[in-house]
This record gives sequence, C-alpha cells and structure tokens, in this order.
Amino acid sequence: MKKIRMIGFDADDTLWRSQDYFDAAQKEFERILGAWVDLDETALQERLYQVESGNIGIFGYGVKGMVLSMLEAAVELTDARISAADLHRIVGLGKELLRHPVELLPGIREAVEAVARDHAIVMITKGDLFHQEAKVRQCGMAGLFRRIEIVSEKDTATYARLLAEFDLQPESFVMIGNSVRSDIVPVLELGGWGIHVPYHTTWAHESAARVDAADASRFRQVDSAAALPTAVAELVAVAEAVA
Repeated sequence: MKKIRMIGFDADDTLWRSQDYFDAAQKEFERILGAWVDLDETALQERLYQVESGNIGIFGYGVKGMVLSMLEAAVELTDARISAADLHRIVGLGKELLRHPVELLPGIREAVEAVARDHAIVMITKGDLFHQEAKVRQCGMAGLFRRIEIVSEKDTATYARLLAEFDLQPESFVMIGNSVRSDIVPVLELGGWGIHVPYHTTWAHESAARVDAADASRFRQVDSAAALPTAVAELVAVAEAVA
C-alpha cells in the first residue's frame, strides 16, 4: 500500500490568479482615500491590514470581508468626512473583484492532470463560499478532484477534521499551495507533507510563516507548476523509504 494516498491542492494563486486582483483593488482604494487624507501608501496599507485582521473572525476571508474593512477604514481615517459617492466607489471595487475571470496559472492544468494520474486529489480552499463556488465552476478542472472543500479557515484543526473525513492519517497526505501559513505549516504540524509553490504577490496575512527545521524533510519548494509532479514523486519516495 502506498504511504502517500492523497494530494491536496489549494486554489487561489495555486491553480488560478487571485491576489493580483486584490492588489489592484487596494491600489484604487488608496487613490480614493488620497483625496481625503494625507497619508503615505505604507500607512494606508498598514491601517487597512489592521482593520482586515481584526475583522477576519467576524467577516471571514474573501472579497466581502475586504470591502467591508475598506469601508470601515475609509470612514475612520477620514473622520467620517468621506462622501457617499466615494463609499459607493469602494463597494464597486468589491463587485469588480467578484466578477473577475478565472485565469489558470501557466502549466497548472497539465501538472494537476499528471498528479491525478497516480494519486487521488482534492481541492481545499478558503474564502467566501459563493465566490469560491463560482470560481470552481469556471475553472474547468473540477472533475479532476475527488472532493472540493471550501473552508472558513485553514489551520491544524481544519486539516485534522478533513483528514478524518477522508479516512487518512496525516502522513498519507501532501498539501500543495502558495501560502506557507495556510497550506503548508498546519499540515506539516500534523505530520503530513507539503509542497510550496510561491506566487509573485502574497497578502500580508499569509506571508508571516516559515517551515520548522524539524519538518524540512517532509517539505519541498518548487518554482513552477511544471515541477509539481516531480516534487510529489520525490516525497512519495521519501515516504516509502521511511515507512
């Protein structure tokens, strides 16, 4: 019996582009606020992130939480002077984000298909349920995955619950994703395996994490989707050698 039995894939910025659109929305938010407050770009970014971080437990992840946080930050930073028209523009940023197309990353379809030929695969993503479901429908790859899980948080408790539902021990599972914080570290902490595929831009909330040295043998980092099948094969070989 294979030691590694299932491979998980993150979705946003692993299968398709996402953060680029959020970054563009934030730049437009900064331009809107620039007409009302004399703060540099860094200060605006830091304040918005503080508001977003404080609201995650209330609004969750995704576009709607970001836009609600933008509105809150805009009212606070302008001492409620911001116009209704500019608040409406901020709401419009959210609508644009929800309508953005699903653009698969280069080589990812081929990589997922290659991994799926030898392993059961699942998709595990977090964010707004309605938005994520829409992206899954549009991506054209949903049929490759045995299960698709949209969760409110990706931490050790969530992965432990999912693995129990999959009837898997952690050491039989590999997670692939662009976020060390959400996709890699929790799975490694449970005793599973991880492959990091960095994306060129990452939300600050997802960037503050690192792999512990004790888990390094169960971790790989690749620079492109094309390298994923080889990285999976390497971890499979390591897992079978220590079984």
